[in-house]
Amino acid sequence: MMLRSLFAALSLALLCSPAAAQAPLGTYPNQPAVGAPKPYAVPRTQNYTLPNGMQITLIPSGLAPKTTMTLAIAAGNLNDGTSTWLADLTGAMLKEGANGRSAGQLAQAAANMGGALDVGVGWGRTAISIAVLKENGPDAIALLADVARRPDFATDAFARIQQDKVRDLAVTLSQPQPLAVAVMARAVYGTAHPYGRVYPTEKQLKAFTIEDVKRFYSANFGAERAHLYIAGQFDAGTMRRAIEAAFDDWESGPARLILAPNAQLGPSFGRRVLLVDRPGAPQSTLQLAFAAPQAGTPGDIAFRVTDALLSGAFNSRITTNIREEKGYTYSPGSSIQQRPGDALWIFEADVTSDVTGKSLHEIFKEIKELQAVPPPRDEAAGMSTWLSGVFVLRHASPAGLIGELASRDALGLPASWLDSYIPSVLSVGAADIQASAKERLTLDSLILVVVGDLRTVTPQLKALPELRGAKFAVVKAE
Repeated sequence: MMLRSLFAALSLALLCSPAAAQAPLGTYPNQPAVGAPKPYAVPRTQNYTLPNGMQITLIPSGLAPKTTMTLAIAAGNLNDGTSTWLADLTGAMLKEGANGRSAGQLAQAAANMGGALDVGVGWGRTAISIAVLKENGPDAIALLADVARRPDFATDAFARIQQDKVRDLAVTLSQPQPLAVAVMARAVYGTAHPYGRVYPTEKQLKAFTIEDVKRFYSANFGAERAHLYIAGQFDAGTMRRAIEAAFDDWESGPARLILAPNAQLGPSFGRRVLLVDRPGAPQSTLQLAFAAPQAGTPGDIAFRVTDALLSGAFNSRITTNIREEKGYTYSPGSSIQQRPGDALWIFEADVTSDVTGKSLHEIFKEIKELQAVPPPRDEAAGMSTWLSGVFVLRHASPAGLIGELASRDALGLPASWLDSYIPSVLSVGAADIQASAKERLTLDSLILVVVGDLRTVTPQLKALPELRGAKFAVVKAE
């Protein structure tokens, strides 16, 4: 107690001392100039395919004595059809028991190897992952094989998992951000494509049975859709033998489902404003969407830099404007959502209700200014350098490296994509950024979703010159 009191007293004294006070902004020394990016090479991979069609990628990397592995199976929400979240239920059930071992026994087996088992479900895949001490790599492969190939699908476990999902759904749909996501997805993709059906109804979710899960698994899991990524420290020969023992006799199963959407976005659809009423809400949730270049197509890299400069980076123009200078919002930002045959640019922000119109005015102003005037060379180069640095950081861990490779493969990009990324980003100039903004962010083709107090918000929106003539509609999120 005496040491703690002494430490507290010293801390208070330091905080109160003149030396600890913040110096005037003008007295700080100039920041050092950012140097030129150093060359970076993506770690080399060893790739091969088992006779049953299962793909293997080995990535020797890092210095830590650990092995990270992810079995990516092309079975996700795209495969749901009209049974939204059936893939999520199936993925959750994989951890609940396999090959006669309970969920607790599976977790204990992973812990004994120095790791933890994880199952994640996304639009295009179910990913089963684990990171273990390198000497346990072969045993970890056997564990992944049990989970992927021999799930028990116990009925008692399903009842609990289903109830968890029902509770998750209720919590999710009580928040404005997911409501905006659902409305935007339906507006862009319609209800005929799985991309347009983000959430099930509670009734639909409660109606699923363990037999539905088993049917989904049988129809979508197999070696032909599986890709095993292993990164870190390991003996390649030992791992190959373990992989063959665990997966060689797995049935090929179905080929990967390709179902590109027909996005309802562009000048022919006009400007659309979709409103969801939350009476009395102190904030408005905004989502603004435009079509983006598909991964690997001309204009893709330039638009990534454009996104970063405009609103994708923390020091981007829109963030600086409406967060730092105006104080309208706390965490605005944008991202490019790329899936096979599809790409979408999404800007999101939660803004105070009475400045909803002012916030959008500033957002539109920044877009139009970038379209009219190329950014200063230093700003453009800084964003390219930042994107390059983020790319390298994502490769700093085995899990991050696996994620990059898996995304590349899921999007059907060539093996050289990662090697050429940094040079391509650094070659983007100010004129390229301006041209990309002019081509892609045409305000006559926007979709805007606003979730908030419509009595307060709607007059502000209709007063904006950029939204005159737009189609306004009040919709329900579900």
